[in-house]
Amino acid sequence: MDVARQESPDLIILDLMLPGIDGYEVCRELRNEGNRTPIIMLTAKNKEIDKVLGLELGADDYVTKPFSLRELMARVRAVLRRTTERIEDIDSYCFGQIELDFKKYEATKRGKKMNLTPLQFQILKLLIQKKREVLSRDELLDEVWGRDNVWISHRTIDSHIANIRKKIEDDPYHPHIFSVSEG
Repeated sequence: MDVARQESPDLIILDLMLPGIDGYEVCRELRNEGNRTPIIMLTAKNKEIDKVLGLELGADDYVTKPFSLRELMARVRAVLRRTTERIEDIDSYCFGQIELDFKKYEATKRGKKMNLTPLQFQILKLLIQKKREVLSRDELLDEVWGRDNVWISHRTIDSHIANIRKKIEDDPYHPHIFSVSEG
C-alpha cells in the first residue's frame, strides 16, 4: 500500500493472498483513495465469483495461476494501452460566458446560476474532455451510461443534448457550442 501511494507506479500486479491483508482489500482501499493506477490481480483463485469481485472492486484485469509469462505480458501491455488512453480529468472549464465547476456541480452563464443536472454535467465534461473529437451517440452512451447499458437509446442522448442547449445556448435551435453527429 505504501509503495502504491508513494511511488506512483504505472501498473500494479496484485496477488490476492497476501499476509495480513488480502488483495481485495488493497484494491478497495486504493480505489477509495482515488488511486487510478491500473491493477492486474494475479492469483490462484479461479472461481467466477472471485474474478467478478476483483473486477467490481476496481481491478483492470484478473489473471489466474497457472499462467504463461507471455500471456501476462500481453495483458500488461493491453491494460497500459487502455489506461494511457484515459482522458485527463478537469475540475472546471470556462467558455464564452459560461463557467462550469465540475467539483461543486455549479454552472453560471453571464454570472447567473444555471440549473444543470449531474447527468448534464457528465455529458458536458465528456464533450469538453474530448473537444477535439467527433463523438457519436454510441460513444456518448458508452462513456456516460456505461458499455453494458442496454436500456438507454439514442433518443435519450438527443433529449439530454436538447435540454443542455436550452440552458447554454442563446438560440438552442441554432447552436454554436456543440452538436451531435449522426451515427
